[in-house]
Amino acid sequence: MAELRASLAGYGIHAPLWHEMEKSREAPALARQAIADGAKLLFIWGGDGTVQRCLDAVAGQDVTLAIVPAGTANLLAVNLGIPNDVPSAVRIGLFGDRRVLDVGVLNGKRFGVMAGVGFDAHMMQIADGELKDRYGQLAYVWAAIRSTRIPSRMVTIDIDGSAWFRGRASGILLGQMGTLTGGLVAFPDASPDDGQLEVAVIMAERAIEWVRILVRLIVGHPERSTLTRTTRGSTVDITLDRSTPYELDGGARKPKKRLRASVETGAITVSVPNALTTSRRGVRPSPPPGH
Repeated sequence: MAELRASLAGYGIHAPLWHEMEKSREAPALARQAIADGAKLLFIWGGDGTVQRCLDAVAGQDVTLAIVPAGTANLLAVNLGIPNDVPSAVRIGLFGDRRVLDVGVLNGKRFGVMAGVGFDAHMMQIADGELKDRYGQLAYVWAAIRSTRIPSRMVTIDIDGSAWFRGRASGILLGQMGTLTGGLVAFPDASPDDGQLEVAVIMAERAIEWVRILVRLIVGHPERSTLTRTTRGSTVDITLDRSTPYELDGGARKPKKRLRASVETGAITVSVPNALTTSRRGVRPSPPPGH
């Protein structure tokens, strides 16, 4: 907290509207309150869960989001090139370019980077809580190894109203952006402002098959694997043969048999790096009002 306050004070912001919370589920009400109190620039200091809940609450509002990464991971920051240190993130928040982005919507809840069904949701469930608190990103490695043992499901997927996939799958990914935890690239051509969701079905079941997919993720071309199928579309309807957990930006949700995903275009405005904010030698302009 002290570092964030000091960074803001360095630009003359000594008494910003300020809300603290213990759990990410408190974030939506606090974000909406800040906007009601007149905030036009909303700094969100937290991990994936906090950011997802905030953007779900304020999408469509007249406010710019400034991301200050914290917690175990912050994939929105990673995908937008926002560094993992407070002074740099504050500089970007105040003086970066304003970029208008789409968000994905899955079963009525918005996400900024990625949603998933099956494998990755199971991984997030295992890694959540004490394991993540104790081991950080290593918790995801352990959770991923354990999650490769989950059985596949019979899945039907329709894209924009037309049948696309029917068969057994161990995981489904829906991407607004392309990069996952650890820098792995799931969707190399993803664009967060094209009105489309990236879709991937993972059909791996044996350990050696998961290794093959991991190699593809490392080199950045998972779509070339015979164990995946990929496409894109603006609406995605998923039906599973049994209730299966899903996740939004790393936050696990209760199992469902039916899921519907869509795109909300131009839903959020985020402050992103530009030449000024990535240079150590720039001018120091006055901060914008309404922070």
